[in-house]
Amino acid sequence: MIHIYRFATSLALVAVGVLSVMSSPLHAAQPTADDAPIALVTGANRGLGLELARQLQGKGYLVIGTARKPEKADELRALGVQVEQLDVTDSDSVKALAGRLGDTHVDLLINNAGIFPHNNSIETFDFDGAENAFKVNSLGPMRVTQALLPQLRRSTGKTIVQVSSLMGSIEANTRGTSYEYRASKTAINSFNKTLSVELGPEGFTCVVVHPGWVQTDMGGPNAHLTPEESIRDLVGVIENLSTEDNGRFFNYDGEPIPW
Repeated sequence: MIHIYRFATSLALVAVGVLSVMSSPLHAAQPTADDAPIALVTGANRGLGLELARQLQGKGYLVIGTARKPEKADELRALGVQVEQLDVTDSDSVKALAGRLGDTHVDLLINNAGIFPHNNSIETFDFDGAENAFKVNSLGPMRVTQALLPQLRRSTGKTIVQVSSLMGSIEANTRGTSYEYRASKTAINSFNKTLSVELGPEGFTCVVVHPGWVQTDMGGPNAHLTPEESIRDLVGVIENLSTEDNGRFFNYDGEPIPW
Protein backbone atom coordinates (compact mmCIF):
# COMPACT_ATOMS: atom_id res chain seq x y z
CA MET A 1 0.00 0.00 0.00
CA ILE A 2 1.28 3.45 -0.82
CA HIS A 3 2.20 5.36 2.30
CA ILE A 4 0.52 8.79 2.39
CA TYR A 5 2.22 11.56 4.33
CA ARG A 6 0.32 14.49 5.77
CA PHE A 7 0.36 17.64 3.70
CA ALA A 8 1.75 19.50 6.71
CA THR A 9 4.80 17.26 6.64
CA SER A 10 5.69 18.22 3.09
CA LEU A 11 5.23 21.88 3.97
CA ALA A 12 7.61 21.42 6.85
CA LEU A 13 10.17 19.83 4.54
CA VAL A 14 9.98 22.85 2.29
CA ALA A 15 10.39 25.15 5.27
CA VAL A 16 13.61 23.52 6.43
CA GLY A 17 15.03 23.59 2.94
CA VAL A 18 15.07 19.88 2.17
CA LEU A 19 13.51 20.55 -1.20
CA SER A 20 15.53 22.41 -3.82
CA VAL A 21 13.92 25.13 -5.93
CA MET A 22 14.00 24.91 -9.68
CA SER A 23 15.30 27.99 -11.44
CA SER A 24 12.66 27.91 -14.18
CA PRO A 25 9.42 29.82 -13.43
CA LEU A 26 7.51 26.79 -14.70
CA HIS A 27 8.64 24.73 -11.71
CA ALA A 28 7.67 24.67 -8.10
CA ALA A 29 10.05 23.17 -5.52
CA GLN A 30 11.56 19.97 -6.87
CA PRO A 31 11.16 17.00 -4.51
CA THR A 32 14.48 15.59 -3.36
CA ALA A 33 13.81 14.11 0.09
CA ASP A 34 14.37 10.37 0.10
CA ASP A 35 11.31 9.68 2.22
CA ALA A 36 8.81 12.00 0.47
CA PRO A 37 5.98 10.30 -1.46
CA ILE A 38 6.13 11.49 -5.06
CA ALA A 39 3.44 11.15 -7.71
CA LEU A 40 3.91 11.89 -11.40
CA VAL A 41 0.76 12.56 -13.43
CA THR A 42 0.87 12.86 -17.21
CA GLY A 43 -1.56 15.15 -19.01
CA ALA A 44 -2.02 17.16 -15.81
CA ASN A 45 -2.78 20.55 -17.33
CA ARG A 46 -6.55 20.05 -17.52
CA GLY A 47 -9.49 17.78 -16.75
CA LEU A 48 -8.85 14.61 -14.80
CA GLY A 49 -5.09 15.12 -14.75
CA LEU A 50 -5.42 18.55 -13.18
CA GLU A 51 -7.83 17.24 -10.57
CA LEU A 52 -5.52 14.29 -9.84
CA ALA A 53 -2.67 16.73 -9.23
CA ARG A 54 -4.84 18.84 -6.95
CA GLN A 55 -6.20 15.99 -4.85
CA LEU A 56 -2.93 14.06 -4.60
CA GLN A 57 -1.22 17.21 -3.40
CA GLY A 58 -3.95 17.54 -0.78
CA LYS A 59 -3.20 13.98 0.33
CA GLY A 60 0.43 14.86 1.02
CA TYR A 61 2.10 13.82 -2.20
CA LEU A 62 4.76 15.91 -3.83
CA VAL A 63 3.27 16.07 -7.32
CA ILE A 64 5.02 16.29 -10.66
CA GLY A 65 2.50 17.24 -13.34
CA THR A 66 3.33 17.09 -17.03
CA ALA A 67 1.98 19.04 -19.97
CA ARG A 68 2.85 19.20 -23.65
CA LYS A 69 2.94 23.00 -23.39
CA PRO A 70 3.82 23.84 -19.78
CA GLU A 71 3.96 27.56 -20.54
CA LYS A 72 0.19 27.40 -21.03
CA ALA A 73 -0.54 25.22 -17.97
CA ASP A 74 -1.60 28.16 -15.80
CA GLU A 75 -4.00 26.23 -13.56
CA LEU A 76 -1.45 23.49 -12.95
CA ARG A 77 1.29 25.98 -12.05
CA ALA A 78 -1.14 27.75 -9.72
CA LEU A 79 -1.31 24.58 -7.60
CA GLY A 80 2.37 24.99 -6.75
CA VAL A 81 3.33 21.55 -8.03
CA GLN A 82 6.39 20.77 -10.12
CA VAL A 83 5.52 21.22 -13.80
CA GLU A 84 7.44 19.36 -16.51
CA GLN A 85 7.21 19.30 -20.29
CA LEU A 86 6.18 15.97 -21.77
CA ASP A 87 4.76 14.74 -25.05
CA VAL A 88 4.07 11.04 -24.56
CA THR A 89 4.31 10.39 -28.31
CA ASP A 90 7.81 11.87 -28.57
CA SER A 91 10.66 9.59 -27.48
CA ASP A 92 13.06 12.51 -27.10
CA SER A 93 10.60 14.37 -24.88
CA VAL A 94 10.09 11.30 -22.68
CA LYS A 95 13.81 10.63 -22.37
CA ALA A 96 14.44 14.28 -21.54
CA LEU A 97 11.93 14.11 -18.69
CA ALA A 98 13.62 11.02 -17.27
CA GLY A 99 16.95 12.80 -17.51
CA ARG A 100 15.67 15.87 -15.67
CA LEU A 101 14.25 13.71 -12.89
CA GLY A 102 17.64 12.07 -12.41
CA ASP A 103 17.86 10.31 -9.04
CA THR A 104 14.38 11.38 -7.95
CA HIS A 105 12.23 8.45 -6.88
CA VAL A 106 8.66 8.14 -8.16
CA ASP A 107 6.30 6.23 -5.88
CA LEU A 108 3.22 6.61 -8.07
CA LEU A 109 3.07 7.00 -11.84
CA ILE A 110 -0.35 7.82 -13.28
CA ASN A 111 -0.44 7.58 -17.06
CA ASN A 112 -3.40 9.87 -17.63
CA ALA A 113 -2.64 11.64 -20.93
CA GLY A 114 -5.07 10.56 -23.64
CA ILE A 115 -7.27 11.51 -26.57
CA PHE A 116 -10.79 10.50 -27.56
CA PRO A 117 -11.37 10.18 -31.33
CA HIS A 118 -15.03 9.80 -32.23
CA ASN A 119 -15.83 7.38 -35.03
CA ASN A 120 -18.84 5.11 -34.92
CA SER A 121 -18.86 3.35 -38.27
CA ILE A 122 -16.61 1.01 -40.20
CA GLU A 123 -17.55 2.99 -43.31
CA THR A 124 -15.85 6.09 -41.87
CA PHE A 125 -13.05 4.32 -40.01
CA ASP A 126 -10.14 6.76 -39.76
CA PHE A 127 -6.85 4.88 -40.11
CA ASP A 128 -4.73 7.95 -39.42
CA GLY A 129 -6.87 8.75 -36.40
CA ALA A 130 -6.55 5.19 -35.14
CA GLU A 131 -2.79 5.31 -35.48
CA ASN A 132 -2.68 8.54 -33.48
CA ALA A 133 -4.97 7.10 -30.80
CA PHE A 134 -2.61 4.15 -30.37
CA LYS A 135 0.39 6.47 -30.21
CA VAL A 136 -1.15 8.50 -27.39
CA ASN A 137 -3.40 6.08 -25.49
CA SER A 138 -1.46 2.81 -25.83
CA LEU A 139 2.19 3.35 -26.70
CA GLY A 140 2.48 6.64 -24.80
CA PRO A 141 1.96 5.10 -21.35
CA MET A 142 4.39 2.30 -22.16
CA ARG A 143 7.00 4.78 -23.38
CA VAL A 144 6.72 6.79 -20.16
CA THR A 145 6.75 3.70 -17.96
CA GLN A 146 9.86 2.33 -19.65
CA ALA A 147 11.73 5.63 -19.31
CA LEU A 148 10.82 6.12 -15.65
CA LEU A 149 11.56 2.57 -14.49
CA PRO A 150 14.78 3.66 -12.71
CA GLN A 151 12.85 6.27 -10.70
CA LEU A 152 10.04 3.81 -9.94
CA ARG A 153 12.47 1.12 -8.85
CA ARG A 154 14.06 3.52 -6.34
CA SER A 155 10.72 4.02 -4.58
CA THR A 156 8.90 2.07 -1.93
CA GLY A 157 5.52 2.64 -3.64
CA LYS A 158 6.29 1.09 -7.04
CA THR A 159 2.76 1.78 -8.27
CA ILE A 160 1.75 2.33 -11.90
CA VAL A 161 -1.81 3.36 -12.75
CA GLN A 162 -3.07 3.44 -16.33
CA VAL A 163 -6.13 5.65 -16.81
CA SER A 164 -8.10 3.55 -19.27
CA SER A 165 -11.84 3.28 -19.83
CA LEU A 166 -14.76 0.91 -19.51
CA MET A 167 -14.86 1.28 -23.29
CA GLY A 168 -11.64 -0.71 -23.38
CA SER A 169 -13.43 -3.74 -21.98
CA ILE A 170 -14.15 -6.24 -24.75
CA GLU A 171 -16.85 -7.91 -22.66
CA ALA A 172 -18.60 -4.60 -21.99
CA ASN A 173 -18.64 -3.54 -25.65
CA THR A 174 -22.33 -3.75 -26.47
CA ARG A 175 -22.74 -0.50 -28.43
CA GLY A 176 -20.18 -0.91 -31.22
CA THR A 177 -19.12 2.74 -31.24
CA SER A 178 -15.78 4.59 -31.08
CA TYR A 179 -13.67 2.04 -32.92
CA GLU A 180 -10.30 3.78 -32.52
CA TYR A 181 -10.74 4.80 -28.89
CA ARG A 182 -12.00 1.41 -27.72
CA ALA A 183 -9.16 -0.45 -29.40
CA SER A 184 -6.49 1.89 -28.05
CA LYS A 185 -7.78 1.44 -24.51
CA THR A 186 -8.04 -2.33 -24.94
CA ALA A 187 -4.40 -2.24 -26.01
CA ILE A 188 -3.19 -0.39 -22.90
CA ASN A 189 -5.20 -2.81 -20.78
CA SER A 190 -3.32 -5.69 -22.40
CA PHE A 191 0.03 -3.91 -22.14
CA ASN A 192 -0.58 -3.31 -18.45
CA LYS A 193 -1.46 -6.94 -17.79
CA THR A 194 1.83 -8.04 -19.31
CA LEU A 195 3.65 -5.31 -17.41
CA SER A 196 2.12 -6.52 -14.15
CA VAL A 197 3.34 -10.06 -14.77
CA GLU A 198 6.89 -8.92 -15.52
CA LEU A 199 7.23 -6.35 -12.73
CA GLY A 200 5.13 -8.08 -10.08
CA PRO A 201 8.08 -10.08 -8.69
CA GLU A 202 9.85 -6.76 -7.99
CA GLY A 203 7.00 -5.61 -5.78
CA PHE A 204 5.22 -3.45 -8.36
CA THR A 205 1.48 -2.87 -8.45
CA CYS A 206 0.32 -2.13 -12.01
CA VAL A 207 -3.40 -1.49 -12.44
CA VAL A 208 -5.87 -0.14 -14.98
CA VAL A 209 -8.65 2.22 -13.88
CA HIS A 210 -11.83 3.63 -15.38
CA PRO A 211 -12.54 7.15 -14.04
CA GLY A 212 -16.21 7.01 -14.97
CA TRP A 213 -18.09 9.27 -17.35
CA VAL A 214 -16.81 12.66 -16.24
CA GLN A 215 -17.71 16.25 -17.11
CA THR A 216 -14.48 17.20 -18.86
CA ASP A 217 -13.66 18.39 -22.39
CA MET A 218 -13.47 14.70 -23.32
CA GLY A 219 -16.54 13.51 -21.43
CA GLY A 220 -18.80 16.44 -22.24
CA PRO A 221 -21.31 18.39 -20.10
CA ASN A 222 -23.86 15.56 -19.89
CA ALA A 223 -21.54 13.16 -18.07
CA HIS A 224 -22.61 11.68 -14.74
CA LEU A 225 -19.65 12.76 -12.59
CA THR A 226 -17.76 15.94 -11.85
CA PRO A 227 -13.97 15.71 -11.91
CA GLU A 228 -13.93 16.24 -8.14
CA GLU A 229 -16.27 13.28 -7.56
CA SER A 230 -14.47 10.94 -9.92
CA ILE A 231 -11.00 11.67 -8.62
CA ARG A 232 -12.04 11.68 -4.97
CA ASP A 233 -13.15 8.06 -5.28
CA LEU A 234 -10.31 7.11 -7.61
CA VAL A 235 -7.67 8.46 -5.24
CA GLY A 236 -9.33 6.40 -2.52
CA VAL A 237 -8.88 3.30 -4.66
CA ILE A 238 -5.24 4.17 -5.33
CA GLU A 239 -4.55 4.77 -1.63
CA ASN A 240 -5.77 1.29 -0.81
CA LEU A 241 -3.94 -0.64 -3.51
CA SER A 242 -1.67 -3.47 -2.50
CA THR A 243 0.52 -5.89 -4.42
CA GLU A 244 -2.43 -8.30 -4.38
CA ASP A 245 -4.19 -5.92 -6.78
CA ASN A 246 -1.39 -6.14 -9.33
CA GLY A 247 -2.77 -6.63 -12.86
CA ARG A 248 -6.39 -5.76 -12.05
CA PHE A 249 -8.91 -3.45 -13.78
CA PHE A 250 -10.93 -1.19 -11.45
CA ASN A 251 -13.84 1.17 -11.75
CA TYR A 252 -13.37 4.57 -10.08
CA ASP A 253 -15.38 3.31 -7.10
CA GLY A 254 -13.20 0.24 -6.63
CA GLU A 255 -15.46 -2.30 -8.33
CA PRO A 256 -13.63 -4.74 -10.64
CA ILE A 257 -14.29 -4.43 -14.38
CA PRO A 258 -14.35 -7.44 -16.73
CA TRP A 259 -11.72 -7.52 -19.45
